[in-house]
Amino acid sequence: MNRLSPSVRQDMLDCFQIEGAYYGGEMNDVDFLSRHFDLSSFPSDDSRFETMEGEVYCHCVSFDDYTANWALSDRRLSISELPDEKFLAFLADTISPAVRKDKTSIDRFASHFNNLLEGSGWKLVQKASVAGLPRYVPMLDGVAKHFEDKARNSAKVLSSSWMQGEIDRAWSAVDSDPALAIGTAKDLTESCCKAILLELGKPAGPRDDFPTITKAVVKELRLVPESISKEAKGAEIIKRLLSNLLQVTKGVNELRSLYGTGHGRDGKHVGLQPRHARLAVTAAAAFTVFITDTYSARHSD
Repeated sequence: MNRLSPSVRQDMLDCFQIEGAYYGGEMNDVDFLSRHFDLSSFPSDDSRFETMEGEVYCHCVSFDDYTANWALSDRRLSISELPDEKFLAFLADTISPAVRKDKTSIDRFASHFNNLLEGSGWKLVQKASVAGLPRYVPMLDGVAKHFEDKARNSAKVLSSSWMQGEIDRAWSAVDSDPALAIGTAKDLTESCCKAILLELGKPAGPRDDFPTITKAVVKELRLVPESISKEAKGAEIIKRLLSNLLQVTKGVNELRSLYGTGHGRDGKHVGLQPRHARLAVTAAAAFTVFITDTYSARHSD
């Protein structure tokens, strides 16, 4: 599943043109591209060579008559369409100590890339230092990745392929389509509630709205533990935390009504930013994980 939108990918690749820099640094095209692609597996655009490897060596090493950053838009490599992790690994390698020797240049590119990655869940993180130069690797935001993985596990527990699809849509749309991500976050919590009610043998009615479905789940799972003694240490804190968590569904539903998909908008409507969408999706995932864990605990009693 990809999180990075085509526009963010292109903006990141455009950094080399803006900086007037060659992506391969001190390496030639054959050496650098071979770190990420098997050039012998691609066809040649030059009839004199059977594969791309011979073509690139001829034009980029022997004669050096290709433009500096030609490979970034080459249709065979399709760098802009690589999966997120491979795309970011390629970019991280363009500023690795083996490729670029100027720390100021490395830091500047890392800053450009991370600014563009803001809100996507990805970032380039310095993991080591080689000869005094930083080495960056792509990493997903730990909290967001944790809840995404846990939400996927919840979908498996409830045997809901539909929830799996909503998780995919929600996280992949955070950066490219915040309205879709917010709308899908609401759909995810509703699907989870319906799946649990179905598992409990008390399916939601065809005309039940979202608040009604949520209240039914709260009742069936006894989410607010009235049985906790007031004298028990932390009882009020536990109740308050649980009550606040239940407000997640209300908040996500209200966000969806105001900014998500599912409603027409007038010409002056202004949507929210990816960071707001990420908040909605992560909150929805947290709720989904909690009620599924509660269902599993109650079901095993």
